[in-house]
Amino acid sequence: MNTSILMIEDDVRLAQMVSEYLAQSGFAVTHAPDARAGLERLSPNAAQPAAELVVLDLMLPDMDGLDVCRQIRTMPAPIASLPILMLTAKGDPMDRVIGLEIGADDYLPKPFEPRELLARIRALLRRQNTGAVAADTQAHDVMRFGSLEIDRSARVVTVAGQAADLTSYQFDLLVTLAERAGRVLTRDQIMEAVRGRELEAFDRSIDVHMGRIRAAIESDIKNPRRILTVRGVGYVFAKQQD
Repeated sequence: MNTSILMIEDDVRLAQMVSEYLAQSGFAVTHAPDARAGLERLSPNAAQPAAELVVLDLMLPDMDGLDVCRQIRTMPAPIASLPILMLTAKGDPMDRVIGLEIGADDYLPKPFEPRELLARIRALLRRQNTGAVAADTQAHDVMRFGSLEIDRSARVVTVAGQAADLTSYQFDLLVTLAERAGRVLTRDQIMEAVRGRELEAFDRSIDVHMGRIRAAIESDIKNPRRILTVRGVGYVFAKQQD
């Protein structure tokens, strides 16, 4: 069965081109020309099942793509955890930052090469579908650091018994750091471990995600005690925690 993708994009010609290209690689693309149609497709009451990934344009005729992303993240499971690849016109850095902050898993500036879109989609689906399997290769499914618990099999993070709100990508980032607790990792090493590709020049999306992770697991984000910044190098996950 083909992997289903929902593309929320008002450019019909672009959507058709993407649909035809991805079909050659075993993907079935459903096109929604505006936000309303896209959200209806994802509704639990929709006639067809939800997609396995969402490609979301930032600029839609009836609603900002950022608002659409927010709404998806508030939907019931498993829809809320669907990977979201956001398309940003002209590659505006601020659009990228905001999109990642509100829950997008990746971004791709327009215009883009279809091959890069395909590679990004495959990477997102690979993380989504094999994260738990990869975690099973570890000695234990649950890692505990004081009041912080990371269940790699269930892909759930709790702090003092309360669930932390993380996207699939942010969960993988946290696991990458936690499995190497006490070891300083550069941004390139982190991105390579999670995304499978080297960090692009001037790409600081990793810092945005780290900020979101800290907001979810730290008691004081201004004075973090779990994920520490090593200036000029990268990040380290503290071994000893409260």
